Amino acid sequence: MDIGVPIKDLGSYNIDPLRDKILSLPEEAWAGNEFRQLEYEVHAHTQSVVLVFTDGHGWPNIEVSKEVGWDLLAEEAVPLMHKILEDHYPPGGTIIRAMAARLQANGVIKPHNDKHPSFHHGHRIHIPISSNPRVRFMIDGRPQRMQIGSVYEINNQKQHSVMNKGSEGRINFIFDYIPPGNITR
Repeated sequence: MDIGVPIKDLGSYNIDPLRDKILSLPEEAWAGNEFRQLEYEVHAHTQSVVLVFTDGHGWPNIEVSKEVGWDLLAEEAVPLMHKILEDHYPPGGTIIRAMAARLQANGVIKPHNDKHPSFHHGHRIHIPISSNPRVRFMIDGRPQRMQIGSVYEINNQKQHSVMNKGSEGRINFIFDYIPPGNITR
């Protein structure tokens, strides 16, 4: 959604339960869903633990499905997502995507704009889980700093990219919220 600015700081939240759970996941959990990596070239250097997902087919009459990551992360992720939504967005909408996304060491997400109509209507929320000083997140040609413990909405209608020159992966928990009245289910 075009929020009028590249990034909006939604404030500090207690991410510790979610962060601890994500960081304790076994390596094989990161290979459980490769749809994004195979479908979208820009995500080739990422791995995801997906809780809920839609490919957006049939917009605005879409199907949102629970994925394997639901059993792994929902207990910690759902209350945090609901608190963020309660604090910042109108009630009654739908979370259509939610996942932990890891950009591998020396990985790149090339500059792109999110094109599907769901991205025009939805709020894209990022919760930084782990990072390193060599991660560079760019929105609209400018570097953006995301601090662990804070939550952000990004303007995914602006060109954005990520470069991880560090020796460890960068992990963000990402979810998309569609306000009420924008989809039929």
